[in-house]
Amino acid sequence: MNKTELRELSQRLRRQLTQKFIFFYLLYLAAGAAIFILAYLYYQSRIWYGYETFYQLVHLAERFWAFLLPVYAGGGALALGCYYLKKSCGYLDELVTASENLFLEKEQETPLSEELRPLEVYLDSVRLQIQNSQRAAREAEQKKNDLVVYLAHDLKTPLTSVIGYLTLLNDEEEISPRLRKKYLSVSLDKAERLEDLINEFFEITRFSLTHLTLELRKINLSRMLEQTVFEFGPMLAEKKLECRLDMPPDVFYECDPDKLQRVFDNLLRNAVSYSQPGGEINLCLRRQEERLRLTVQNFGVTIPEDKLERIFDQFFRLDSARATRSGGAGLGLAIAKEIVELHGGTISAESSDGQVTFTVVL
Repeated sequence: MNKTELRELSQRLRRQLTQKFIFFYLLYLAAGAAIFILAYLYYQSRIWYGYETFYQLVHLAERFWAFLLPVYAGGGALALGCYYLKKSCGYLDELVTASENLFLEKEQETPLSEELRPLEVYLDSVRLQIQNSQRAAREAEQKKNDLVVYLAHDLKTPLTSVIGYLTLLNDEEEISPRLRKKYLSVSLDKAERLEDLINEFFEITRFSLTHLTLELRKINLSRMLEQTVFEFGPMLAEKKLECRLDMPPDVFYECDPDKLQRVFDNLLRNAVSYSQPGGEINLCLRRQEERLRLTVQNFGVTIPEDKLERIFDQFFRLDSARATRSGGAGLGLAIAKEIVELHGGTISAESSDGQVTFTVVL
């Protein structure tokens, strides 16, 4: 229900109350006129001796009719006005109570009068949206807190190793070149891990505080995929992986190149991280009428169904081994999903028999 519908509901209630007031006031006047006519006919149908109560009331009314008539008309208007004013205030009280209930953790619906039934449905939907938003905010905050705790722990672990090996190098005056090289190698590896963790902190901050917007231009999507695979050459060689590209030449697409490049980078990085050494990764791009379908397939470990359903959630990490170099902040796939959906597309994942396939439809 938008502002226009709310305004229409308010106007409809105002018309209903006005129409009811006018109807019952006219009915009240008509009832008074009918009583007067019946009393007059009854008065004319009999012979009166002057001591009857009805006769005395009639003559009293005849004497003060100029006073009684406005009192009757005004009294009825005042009584009906007070009644409908109270009814309007009752609507207001119901709305105030319903508004207070919006932010309460209650599952029951907010009961309103029959005239406010459309507003009741609207308020119940708003209440559910608020509860879902609050629940999602609490879950996101908890995930972020858990992730910060984990990152703080992992920052301490490599930092302790770096300090330890550098201390050994500093304290031992006569150390063999082989041992010196080993200590420096371990220190460098741990320092690189520290850099990765710090980058994850920046990634979390950027994702939380910025909203992605698109800067569209037409690009050669085939060239972008070829360039992405080429840049991953060292990572592929390190795990002895082969990446196969299957796509038509010169596929053009209007998109935000930097952000779409980030999607391909995240998907390929994910495929490399979770592939078995010596395996292969398949990238396939196909045209389907007015859509483009890209699949990224790798062979590793089958992802359980419960994890597959959460794989695009913020801060969700597939592996529980938090100290591994492949374990990121759990934002790559969440960001990829947001970018794809901003382009009007969809992204999904499926896994079976050690095979994992991500599908992007643009």
